[in-house]
Amino acid sequence: MADANRLYYGDNLDVLRTHVADESVDLIYLDPPFNSNASYNILFKSPDGAGADASIEAFDDTWVWGPAAASALMDITESGNHALHALMQAMRSAIGENAMMAYLAMMAVRLIELRRVLKPTGSLYLHCDPTASHYLKLVLDAVFGLENFRNEIIWCYRKWSITQGQFVRNHDTLFFYSKEQSQQVFNTQFVAPSAGTMKRWKGHKQHAVFDADGVRHASSQDGEDAKSAMPDWWDISILNPNAKERLGYPTQKPVALLERIVAASSNPGDIVLDPFCGCGTAVDAAQKLGRRWIGIDITHLAVGLIEKRLREGYGDAVRFDTIGVPRDLASAQRLAADNPHQFQAWITLKPGGWPWMGGKKGGDRGVDGYFYYVAAGGKTETGVISVKAGAHVNPAMVRDLGRVMARDGHKMGLFVCAADPTRGMTEEANSHALIQTEFGRFPALQCFTLEALFDGHHPRLPPLVSPNRRAARVETRESHQPGAQGALI
Repeated sequence: MADANRLYYGDNLDVLRTHVADESVDLIYLDPPFNSNASYNILFKSPDGAGADASIEAFDDTWVWGPAAASALMDITESGNHALHALMQAMRSAIGENAMMAYLAMMAVRLIELRRVLKPTGSLYLHCDPTASHYLKLVLDAVFGLENFRNEIIWCYRKWSITQGQFVRNHDTLFFYSKEQSQQVFNTQFVAPSAGTMKRWKGHKQHAVFDADGVRHASSQDGEDAKSAMPDWWDISILNPNAKERLGYPTQKPVALLERIVAASSNPGDIVLDPFCGCGTAVDAAQKLGRRWIGIDITHLAVGLIEKRLREGYGDAVRFDTIGVPRDLASAQRLAADNPHQFQAWITLKPGGWPWMGGKKGGDRGVDGYFYYVAAGGKTETGVISVKAGAHVNPAMVRDLGRVMARDGHKMGLFVCAADPTRGMTEEANSHALIQTEFGRFPALQCFTLEALFDGHHPRLPPLVSPNRRAARVETRESHQPGAQGALI
């Protein structure tokens, strides 16, 4: 496998079978859908917290029994894993051909492929909740073998909520398996014990501490430098609404959780795979800790968010290839025809914007996206984006965007179109005044083509501000030059 990090758009089963070689991955983390029978939206806020939330559907976690599930069961039968075949047939008889069985068939056939691509020294962590964890544990035992089960890790967190007739659920589960017994890479993690963990040992009240090789020693220290091997329950805060790393993705996990997994079960230079990578927390943690990575997701929105997250967080220090997304005007137009909402969300991310559906599905009020920029005096202001993927565009469309800007009080607008703008469209855009900023003058309304975007050009915008801040960059971008793409602050 090439050294380059890879981000794939597509069904992870197809990507695994086509692009990931046998025994080529050191660590797998997967946070698949939980069969929650719900749709999830991604939420966006302005940098200063003002204004209403905007949202767009991220994914739909709803499953139905049908030909795809039946086909997955046939693939399992043909895999040669008799234990898994027998288990799936037994569960099919026990629970019936329903949503849960469809979900389990989807997961089982993918776990076969994930074990195939894992090195003998590799490990897998599957993240789940009580919805299907009891079934998934049986599937994992059949795929990896009972002897390769390592831990059931409980991730504890606090949520201030009240439930009727039951205790508040404040934990998730991570099942940790190795590829082969006692061969997996594992770097013992440590925690600093509190004073209450001191025990009487060898006649003295002291801590039991461990060196880098995991050898136990006695220490009479007060606990300042003492440390204990990390247990299988982890108290890590969930992302609160104001967390700096929050992207708004509905199932986003804290990067501290993924950093712990990556640090424990891989070494620098190893390859980390996340086949359900969502907004990219696992690949972010891998990048931060010096690992190579492979990410796969089935939505263009997720792929675009990950691209944006990595480039904002690491700048030129990150190198990766994105496979499966539109590479030219024709493929972009095909995406627009097949799934216009996914296209609009994906394309607004490319020039530095964010998708917007006005908080209600279909209620965009003439806006497909927005961007934040540094205006006069360092003030953050909002610009709007309109996307037209069709072959026929006209001055009235640009005029409509101008009206939206006037209606909502936006000083800047970006009209993104697949076709070359007509002379009338250019004149309509030029009829709007220039915007003066400390970084120079910029057109208040401009037309920008998909072809220019694919050719590596960028619209003329002031420095852009990300609505969601990330970890500190490895490198800081230098001053912005008028006429170039807006820098992300």
